[in-house]
Amino acid sequence: MHTNIILNHQEIEYKIKRIAYQIYETFIDEKEIVIAGINGNGLIFAEKLSAVLMSISPIKVILCDVKIDKKNPSSAITTSIDKSVYTEKGLVLVDDVLNSGTTLIYGVRHFLDVPLKKFKTAVLVDRNHKKYPVKADFKGISLSTSILEHVQVVFEKNNNYACLE
Repeated sequence: MHTNIILNHQEIEYKIKRIAYQIYETFIDEKEIVIAGINGNGLIFAEKLSAVLMSISPIKVILCDVKIDKKNPSSAITTSIDKSVYTEKGLVLVDDVLNSGTTLIYGVRHFLDVPLKKFKTAVLVDRNHKKYPVKADFKGISLSTSILEHVQVVFEKNNNYACLE
C-alpha cells in the first residue's frame, strides 16, 4: 500500500505549539486545567501539548491518562486521576486522530458525569468521517479522505510524522 506523509516532524511541532496557544487563549482565566489524553498516541500528544502549555503560560496543567478500549469503547473507562481532581475545572480531551468519532464521543460521555467549568476537545488529525456528532475544538489538520484510507500518527524521538495509507 502506498504511504504519503501528511505531516512531517516540524509541521507537527508547529501544530502542537499553535494548539497549545489556542488552549491558553480559551482557558486564560483559569489557574489550572486538566489535559486528558486518550491512552496510546492521544496521551503522547497530550504530554506534548502540556509541555508547551506549561512553557508559554502560568496555568497549572494536570495530565490525565484516559484508558478506553478502542475496540469496545462502551466498556468501563478509567482515568489516572480521581474525578474529584477534575471536578469544576477546565478540561481538554485529547486524541491523535479523529476518525469515526467513536473513541472521542465515549471519552466525552465519561467526563459528562462530572461538573466541569469548560470542556474542549483537541486532535492532531481530523478525518471528517464521523458516525457520531462530535467535533474537535482544536485540530492540527483536517483531511477529507476515503473510508478505505488509514491515517497513522507516529511519535518517535525527533521524528514525529503522520501518514496516509
